[in-house]
Amino acid sequence: MLRISELKLPLDHAPADLPAAIAGRLGVSLDDLLHWSVWKRAHDARRKSAILKVYIVDVEVRGEPAVRQRLASDPHVILTPDTSYRPAARVQPLSRLRPVVIGTGPCGLFAGLILAELGLRPVILDRGKVVRERTKDTWGLWRRSELNPESNVQYGEGGAGTFSDGKLYSQIKDPRFLSRKVMNEFVAAGAPPEILTDAHPHIGTFRLVTMVESLRAKIEALGGEYRFQHRVTDIELDRTSEGGQRIRGLRLHTGEFLEAEHVVLAVGHSSRDTFKALFDRGVHIEAKPFSIGFRIEHPQSWIDMAMFGACAGHPDLGAAAYSLSHHCKNGRTVYSFCMCPGGTVVAAASEAGCLVTNGMSQYSRNERNANAGFVVAISPADYASDHPLAGIELQRDLEARAFAAGGEDYFAPGQRVGDFLSGTPSASLGPIIPSYRPGVRPTDLAPLMPEYVIEAMREALPVFGRKIPRYDDPDALLTGVETRTSSAIRITRGANFQSVNVRGLYPAGEGAGYAGGILSAAVDGIKVAEALARAMANEPAHQA
Repeated sequence: MLRISELKLPLDHAPADLPAAIAGRLGVSLDDLLHWSVWKRAHDARRKSAILKVYIVDVEVRGEPAVRQRLASDPHVILTPDTSYRPAARVQPLSRLRPVVIGTGPCGLFAGLILAELGLRPVILDRGKVVRERTKDTWGLWRRSELNPESNVQYGEGGAGTFSDGKLYSQIKDPRFLSRKVMNEFVAAGAPPEILTDAHPHIGTFRLVTMVESLRAKIEALGGEYRFQHRVTDIELDRTSEGGQRIRGLRLHTGEFLEAEHVVLAVGHSSRDTFKALFDRGVHIEAKPFSIGFRIEHPQSWIDMAMFGACAGHPDLGAAAYSLSHHCKNGRTVYSFCMCPGGTVVAAASEAGCLVTNGMSQYSRNERNANAGFVVAISPADYASDHPLAGIELQRDLEARAFAAGGEDYFAPGQRVGDFLSGTPSASLGPIIPSYRPGVRPTDLAPLMPEYVIEAMREALPVFGRKIPRYDDPDALLTGVETRTSSAIRITRGANFQSVNVRGLYPAGEGAGYAGGILSAAVDGIKVAEALARAMANEPAHQA
């Protein structure tokens, strides 16, 4: 089978035009096409007056060896790669203890799935609740300003990605096509099949809820065991015969001790108490870069017109997205993050007295506003100290400032872009209705961020306005703060996927600093589970 890329056709092409284009690219007749299917579908809107559909297709063609030889120099015609997932054989573990997965976000979910498929019957812990109960608690914050510190946007079944745009694309290197395994599992769990062919697929919150429930049922049917509302408060370690450390078990908030020799740590980027407990036990942690800023909102119609011109509203294009970046005179980089077309800005706090925002969309992406993180990259050199957890303390400080500026009731501080650029506190908001709930209070956002961040943002906004008309419109809305763009720490691991100084502990996913987003976190979960299974098959049981 051959794979053809960069196959371009007009936006409104007829169905028959695609097989004709395939035959034309291969230099064969239509009758020679035995079978073809679309692998990926995208659009090219660089010329708004002539938007194109761009396809990658897989083709079975008569006389394939001759066709291949004739087109050997064409980089856009290659052999179709094998993207099937090949799991390891079912493992006969030498340890008597079941593996434990902490966290049920994308990373923990797929680590648990792989371990279950290998017959290892994992125990899966989560401090939060099952997804539907968690959803009710999350709405409690959005509707009534009532925060449940253990059940919210960050904690509970599905992880932080449940309340997001549900983007399912990534720029990670994936030579084994593990992302295809993830996508196939999502479709089997109820995701729309289009995610397999869309170049930039997304799911949306409501569909993610039913999918994580379906995947939980599959894991349980394979022998996995879920324990919700089980928060890990500490880990216990033993000395190895070589003088190092290895994990012996977990302390839970109930007082229970759970003996364990192989633990996947997939807690997400907001489990700050867990990170401190690990640091206090001597687990190697290092500070890492992340980004801070605000959310920016525009009417989705403005973005559609800017990106698609007269084709805005075309049913095959959907709500337009964007990606922007600018390197500033002060050396900082400002960029758009987690852009949510037709979405909402959401309250994403997980600690009392702190306020943080995120973006979310449903599958339809049909809300009135577009929103994105408008953020500035920072590094450990910007933190108050060289302590490994200093980035977390910076996040807390900024979130506490935002909580106070919003009125200490989880209303968010907001400011019109025009006022932000002129350094004038907003006394009222303009015609753009903020989507954040429970609400937005106009104020001055500048005191909420370091001066170098504000300076960079004020330089970048007019630049972005030249790239996307009306991006810097005076009535565009900024809402604060965005601080959890990625984990502020990395729990360092070795080539065996285990902590560099604690054997049997497998730091994984976004919280450990090894992923960013649903797809990359899920892929990391697969890799970590495979490494754990190999270790269980080769290590003798630990003797206490």
